[in-house]
Amino acid sequence: MPRKGRPRPAPRPETIVTALAHVLQQAWLKRGALAWALRPISWLMLTVVTLRRQAYRHGLLSRHRLPVPVLVVGNRIAGGAGKTPATLAILAHLKAHGWHPGVLSRGYGAAQRPRPESPLLVRADGKPPDACQTGDEPVLIWRRQRVPMAIASDRVAGGRALLQQHPDIDILVCDDGLQHLRLQRDIEVIVFDERGAGNGWLLPAGPLREPINLRPLPGLVAAPVVLYNAPRASTDLPGHASTSALGLPVALSSWHDHKHSHNHDHKHGADLAHITPPVPSATRPDQCWAMAGVAHPERFFRALRQQGWAFTPLPLADHASLQGPLAWPAAVRDLLITEKDAVKLDPARCARERPNTRIWVIGLDFQPVPDFWHELDAALALIKARPSA
Repeated sequence: MPRKGRPRPAPRPETIVTALAHVLQQAWLKRGALAWALRPISWLMLTVVTLRRQAYRHGLLSRHRLPVPVLVVGNRIAGGAGKTPATLAILAHLKAHGWHPGVLSRGYGAAQRPRPESPLLVRADGKPPDACQTGDEPVLIWRRQRVPMAIASDRVAGGRALLQQHPDIDILVCDDGLQHLRLQRDIEVIVFDERGAGNGWLLPAGPLREPINLRPLPGLVAAPVVLYNAPRASTDLPGHASTSALGLPVALSSWHDHKHSHNHDHKHGADLAHITPPVPSATRPDQCWAMAGVAHPERFFRALRQQGWAFTPLPLADHASLQGPLAWPAAVRDLLITEKDAVKLDPARCARERPNTRIWVIGLDFQPVPDFWHELDAALALIKARPSA
């Protein structure tokens, strides 16, 4: 009789989702067989998008203006173009120039979504928000910038509730929400990454949520500002490039405990960790792993390789909850993770269940070129010069 082998464990759901997402994202880069098969559905998508925008443009659907200006950071493509790093940079810029911003977020990926009629409000000086209630991106924004936030699928209701609690807010920054047309906005920042518009087709045949050359709805103080999360433009739209770089590793427990878990001064990372981080050139794939539950894990892995890290990659689905069994083996000596994943990992649990693993948080410094700030400041100046209602 043939010898029976040990049964293979069932694939993790997150692994399956990650693999399927990778297949689809690769199909979106060209007009291959899968993209052509999905093309008829994208025509339906175009019809829906066009009719919806026309309904808002002509008043058949209502738009709502909040008492303070609204700046929306969003993208036309699906799958993480870099909205959150752009939002973080813009918040820092606004605060440095005397604004008092608040943030509106949908809370994508939250396991316990707030009811539309009851936005979840987060104080700037309160306890860290729970990623299960807010999703990972709002927690990261709060840790990096400490601004009041509203988590709500209805951005209008969230904005009203946040302004009622924080009347000192003089501008609202909407992290994502470019397609949330009920909310009247004053400035749009549209983010693209190195993929550009992919194959140029709408979902699901391509990555576009809406056509790339849309005429903006009335109400903007200036033309939308295009920002490329890349060193050069990736579409024909005039815009501004940016640079990004990974910082030094910080121990997970210190990252959570530090009052300002990211201050754009990563040279103090080793001091915060109280232990010496590994040297990239001395790492080995059997002892060092890198985990990323982001839209494009390979982007994180590629940046680590450029720094000289040798590791085993562990890609997870975007917004992976990390509430189930820990994904890396107990024998792993060092684990490198993104800040987006760090907000969902409890240091005490990791120390208890993986006592031999040192977990290192690798932050990202995102810097748009100066011309981006010049264009954004010009739009902000138009808001300040606008007559009061």
